[in-house]
Amino acid sequence: MNLEPVNTNLWIAVGFGGQLIFSLRFLVQWWQSERQGRSVVPVSFWYLSLLGGLILLFYAIHKEDPVFIVGQLFGSFIYLRNLRLIAKHRRNSAPPPTSLHEAGRTVRQP
Repeated sequence: MNLEPVNTNLWIAVGFGGQLIFSLRFLVQWWQSERQGRSVVPVSFWYLSLLGGLILLFYAIHKEDPVFIVGQLFGSFIYLRNLRLIAKHRRNSAPPPTSLHEAGRTVRQP
């Protein structure tokens, strides 16, 4: 039984799926900008970039395309870095907890 056509179609589906997820980031960014009446880059933009970029990286590795591999690899580092910067900003700008329960600790009462 020859599985080559099945494998080829599966990889094409993976490639298109990655491209679809990667492209959705632009729709999300546009939609959020329209809702807010100004240009914004929502956090979901970076998650979609990372997920779509990683799927496309796997596809590029399968296709053995060094140009595509390098482009997606470097892009993935940028997406991860932006997500880390966002998380750091949120941690630093979050109000301090007002109770031990909010700080993630539970205090047992005797």
